[in-house]
Amino acid sequence: MNDFYTEQMVKKQTDMKDMLTKAVLVAVTIVSFLIVLMFPIGLILPIAMIVLDVFMFRRLNVEYEYLFLNGDLDIDKIMNKAKRKKVFSVNVGDLELMAPFDAVELRQYQNARTYDYSSGNKQAKRYVLVVSGSGELKKVIIEPNGTIIEGFYMMAPRKVLR
Repeated sequence: MNDFYTEQMVKKQTDMKDMLTKAVLVAVTIVSFLIVLMFPIGLILPIAMIVLDVFMFRRLNVEYEYLFLNGDLDIDKIMNKAKRKKVFSVNVGDLELMAPFDAVELRQYQNARTYDYSSGNKQAKRYVLVVSGSGELKKVIIEPNGTIIEGFYMMAPRKVLR
């Protein structure tokens, strides 16, 4: 049995959008407490806001797991280290191109729908997978380690730019 297997975890960094979401949630929660001081009947509003805050704060703590096995790449989104959801899966046969994020060859795919499953760190070595499936092109941004890149290269050397 000669399986090519590797997995990698990538923690998503908190970006400006996440910080803005948290700030708005906290501000609305504080305003809901002030409303209760004026109208005691609205006690349910702060309780609902606290529940929403806890739910959303957990949802904003995200990691991505890349699992590469014999030409299949599965990407799972892990929220708050508790809940796992499969967000993307591809086989090397569906791959059009795998190239570094800033490669010139990616210009022809600029109109394809883009999905970002990377940490969001601009200094990290990011790659773009261009995948054709169900009649549309998709660009998937990931941060693969060297083993995943080599695995794709072994399976489809003409489709991978290193």
